[in-house]
Amino acid sequence: MHLDLNTIWFILVGVLFTGYAMLDGFDLGIGALQLFTNKDEERRVLLNSIGPVWDGNEVWLVTAGGALFAAFPNVYATVFSGFYLAFYLLLAALIFRAVAIEFRSKQPMRWWRQMWDISFTGGSILSSLLMGVALGNIAWGIPIDANGEFAGTFFGLLRPYPLLVGVTTVALFMMHGAIYGVMKTEGALHNKLRVWTMRCIIFFVICAATTTMATLLYVPHMADRVRANPWLFSIALANMLAIANIPREFHHNRDWFAFLSSCGAIVTLMLLFGLNLFPNLLYSLPNPENSLNIYNAASSHKTLGIMLIIAGIGVPVVIAYTICIYWIFRGKVKLDRMSY
Repeated sequence: MHLDLNTIWFILVGVLFTGYAMLDGFDLGIGALQLFTNKDEERRVLLNSIGPVWDGNEVWLVTAGGALFAAFPNVYATVFSGFYLAFYLLLAALIFRAVAIEFRSKQPMRWWRQMWDISFTGGSILSSLLMGVALGNIAWGIPIDANGEFAGTFFGLLRPYPLLVGVTTVALFMMHGAIYGVMKTEGALHNKLRVWTMRCIIFFVICAATTTMATLLYVPHMADRVRANPWLFSIALANMLAIANIPREFHHNRDWFAFLSSCGAIVTLMLLFGLNLFPNLLYSLPNPENSLNIYNAASSHKTLGIMLIIAGIGVPVVIAYTICIYWIFRGKVKLDRMSY
């Protein structure tokens, strides 16, 4: 792998999307679990466990989208035009989820809160599913014509493999969110979450194993680089060890280490995805020669250089802000008059 500006931007975009998956992933997981309890106070505790951080976590998605637009505008144009309806649904789900967090506690009526609870959970699950389906389609390959434009349909994106990746993403975020919830709660809700977490771990492990087998059988090009470079199998091994370590740490009540292992699983999964996709950004099927890669879809060399300087200033600020917020709001959730 030659480390030129195009490759650096490929890595940087990947880091930003990985940061989003790792941070906003547990937000989405908390949302997916919200309706598992029917007590208003417990739902408020779950909301307030992510209340101080959810909007900051989504900064990573905005930054990643901006980086993709600046560095690889052709990919951005093809994805957002080809996946238009899917991204419209994703945007609607994220908006209704955010509105639900802010509006839920504005009125005391049961029907009002129930409505926003459903909106919060539905938006969280739909967002996770659509993100996974998008990744599944990128891995499988999408029809791209000689002009670099999407040549398929919305329903053509709903193949079994992308849907399987979507369900696996939901399972991953539910597990990630449940572990985070255990760290942030106490009492009866904490005990409930411990039960939910073990079920979420089992659900994710089954989904991950099924997706791995399906990838090896039906999407073999997504393992070509690992096959060609046996040392890269160490990343796949690290991923398996991270996943295996989650129930081990959780069983011994080392919730923080279980959460770190969950983060490690997300990082290694994204790393494997990026390594096997490289240098492509959008793999074209059935015409691989039409694939959009880090060279034929990139901005000019001068633009990449200027944007790298800007990223060198902005990304550390985002990281510092994230660390600061998590440090300030560390510890268990306590409800007060300012809570959601």
